[in-house]
Amino acid sequence: QVQLVESGGGLVQPGESLRLSCAASGNIIDTSIMGWYRQAPGKQRELVADMTPNGRIRYADPVKGRFTISRDNAKNTVYLQMDSLRPEDTAVYYCNAFKTIYSYWGQGTQVTVSS
Repeated sequence: QVQLVESGGGLVQPGESLRLSCAASGNIIDTSIMGWYRQAPGKQRELVADMTPNGRIRYADPVKGRFTISRDNAKNTVYLQMDSLRPEDTAVYYCNAFKTIYSYWGQGTQVTVSS
C-alpha cells in the first residue's frame, strides 16, 4: 500500500518562499512519475510540476522560473520549492505518484499567499 504524506504548507506573504515535501512509503519515487498538483477553491485540480523516473521535468506555465521540483531517492521524498509566491498560488497542494495504471494521492497541504 503506497502512502504519500505532504507537509510544508502554510501562510506566507507575496514574494516569500515555501518548500513542500512529499514523503512516500516504499521505494516508489524513483520508479514513478512524481507530480505536484494544486486545487484552488472553485477550480479544478491542475498540474504544477512533475518528474519522470529518468529525471525529465515539466512545469505549468504559471510557475515556470519560480517553482522547482526535486527528489531524494534515499529519503523517498519529493520536494517542491516555491519562490516568489503570489496570491494566485493559493491552493491545496497534492502529491501524486503515477506508475503503470496506478495513481496515488496524498491528503494535500494548504498554501495561502496573502498580505
